[in-house]
Amino acid sequence: MKRLLIVDDQQGIRLLLNEVLKKEGYITYLAANGSEALKYADEQEMDCVLLDMKIPGMDGIEILRRLKKKFPKLPVFMMTAYGELDVVQEALELGAIRYFTKPFDIFEVRDEVNKALQV
Repeated sequence: MKRLLIVDDQQGIRLLLNEVLKKEGYITYLAANGSEALKYADEQEMDCVLLDMKIPGMDGIEILRRLKKKFPKLPVFMMTAYGELDVVQEALELGAIRYFTKPFDIFEVRDEVNKALQV
């Protein structure tokens, strides 16, 4: 089974993504901040990450940078509540495969994750 890491400081977003993606048959790990996210990534071999850009403490860009340094092939989707194109551009340059603007369509996220993880 594929392992997904969901990183968002908002519990409601984590729980919604968790519910929908578990129904797809994924094993999910939920992290509220950067240190939790990196700890999970070190302990489990993740197949995909859904990562919020705006997280207190270590922000999404820094988490993305660290994840891609250790796991260059790991697919990472960014989520943002902001139309900050410079940050989005930086995330894409660092290797994020795409981004979703909140409020996002949960089924679009599900479909994109499924597409990215097709073997």
